[in-house]
Amino acid sequence: MIYDTWTVFWRDWVVLKRRLTKFILARMVAPMLYLVAFGWGLGRSINVGSGSYLDFLVPGVLALNSMNISFNSITPVHAERIYHKSLEEYILAPIKPAAYVLGKVSAAVLRSLLSSAIILVLAYLFGARLSLSFGLLGVLILNAIIFAEVGFIAAMKISTYEEMSQVNTYILLPMSFLCGTFFTTQALPMVLRWFIELLPLTHTSTLLRSLAAGAGGDILSFGMLIFYAVAGFVLSRRTFPGA
Repeated sequence: MIYDTWTVFWRDWVVLKRRLTKFILARMVAPMLYLVAFGWGLGRSINVGSGSYLDFLVPGVLALNSMNISFNSITPVHAERIYHKSLEEYILAPIKPAAYVLGKVSAAVLRSLLSSAIILVLAYLFGARLSLSFGLLGVLILNAIIFAEVGFIAAMKISTYEEMSQVNTYILLPMSFLCGTFFTTQALPMVLRWFIELLPLTHTSTLLRSLAAGAGGDILSFGMLIFYAVAGFVLSRRTFPGA
């Protein structure tokens, strides 16, 4: 099981390693725009009570980036299944569906963590002051796992490339702006806020913001992320052809 998972992961790592420079440069563009536009520009006129808006913004950008990178890292599986038909090689190979899922998700988590490290370096260069901890790392890993699994389920269930893009439009895009990334969910109407606070990205944003400020994380939010990660793995394994 471990060897099979490592084999799937290693294949994706070899591909990433060949494109690592391009990957790093591409991952710097969006965070720099967020930090300049919101942290330096709009952020100068926003009062968040304690600390700067930049310190408030960076954990939200980390959560948002982790979601997008991990999800988009899995979307090539859709092309492998529908267009290239290379997924059939894994189906015929003597590996378990769980090993394939774990390998793909692990590769997506690696990409997400590399991108998060880039954001943290940029944030410090822009003047942000964050408290780094293993708890913060654990939250980023859990968030990446969850949305990699969402991407995997979508890649297994959706038939066309256009429908894959609709997942971004109808699921990821609303969460990008509403789940506490750029402003607190306290500003939302009560009914919408109740729904938004059930979503995994909201728990990630809340935990990252608390941990980055040097405070402890809410155990309930940790539990919710673990629940989403486990449920996502179970559903991902079941969607694998032949599982």
